[in-house]
Amino acid sequence: MFIRAYLRASTDEQDATRARELLEAFTQEHGKAIACEYIENESGAKADRPELLRLLKDSKKGDVLLVESIDRLSRLPEDDWKSLKAAIDSKGLRIVAIDLPTSHQGMKDTKGDEFTSRMLAAINGMMIEMMAAIARKDYEQRRERQAQGIAKAKEQGVYKGRKQDEVLRAKIAELLNEGKSIRKVADLLSCSTTTVQRVKATLSEVL
Repeated sequence: MFIRAYLRASTDEQDATRARELLEAFTQEHGKAIACEYIENESGAKADRPELLRLLKDSKKGDVLLVESIDRLSRLPEDDWKSLKAAIDSKGLRIVAIDLPTSHQGMKDTKGDEFTSRMLAAINGMMIEMMAAIARKDYEQRRERQAQGIAKAKEQGVYKGRKQDEVLRAKIAELLNEGKSIRKVADLLSCSTTTVQRVKATLSEVL
């Protein structure tokens, strides 16, 4: 059994380190070790993610795809999720998510009796589908709140000024929505932390 850890984090190295520590502790509790790590900075709402595709290419039947949670693996629309899930199943991968106890059976080398194994697999499959749907819904709600925040900012005059200022604030809102810190957003966009804080305050009013 090869355990392939998939970490989808922000570009903040601390985020990746935290996720890695969680995955390593989890595998140690099950007497296993992570064989390969795939660290991604792409959105979970994108189907075309280089590291995830590389993980699928490298995988063999019986390997474990280990994630912190299902939303780290997917925030995809239903059709794209079905395609990804089909690709995972075709490789014979077992999805194990730390926050999904029904998936932890995938860390075991022995399956026990066939009936129990099939029942647990069916239950786990339903739970994974449900968590993937929840992850997508959460993503859509965040995008909606972001749009509401931007609209409110415009009404309050926050977006008055040059067109490039509107573009900058939209980018700030998007990065904040992805969970990046104020300092990280400021560094990525070469703007002041004060500007980022203003946008964050405006968005928070509608949350």
